[in-house]
Amino acid sequence: MPGKGSGQGYYMISAVARRYDIHPQTLRLYEREGLLKPSRTEGNTRQYSDADLEQLETILTLTRELGVNLAGVEIILNMRSKMDRMQAEVNEFMAYVKQELARGLGDWERRLGTALVRSSPTDLVRVENPAEGGRERGSAD
Repeated sequence: MPGKGSGQGYYMISAVARRYDIHPQTLRLYEREGLLKPSRTEGNTRQYSDADLEQLETILTLTRELGVNLAGVEIILNMRSKMDRMQAEVNEFMAYVKQELARGLGDWERRLGTALVRSSPTDLVRVENPAEGGRERGSAD
């Protein structure tokens, strides 16, 4: 069943059940358990999006191939969701740090360009006078 102009497909429960070889009641159970959240039409018909189908494929992999029960599936899906949010926060923080570093380097270069005294670091090092025999200035004998 074609989507609502967004380029995304929407599928009725019967089509999804046939495609994945599961009973429609199983899809309703997954919805009751909060594992799937299909949208609804004005007539209250379930419509499964492509994202819902991806979620269903994950659920089926966990239950069929790995033997995870529905409580375990819920925990895994919640953890995946939290990890995705945390990864997004880390990415956002890294972008901020890169931006601040770039801004800081530009500021540092600007400050160096406006220095009052231009000299190399070696000009700022004091060299001892060999005639004084290595004694510090101002020391008494």
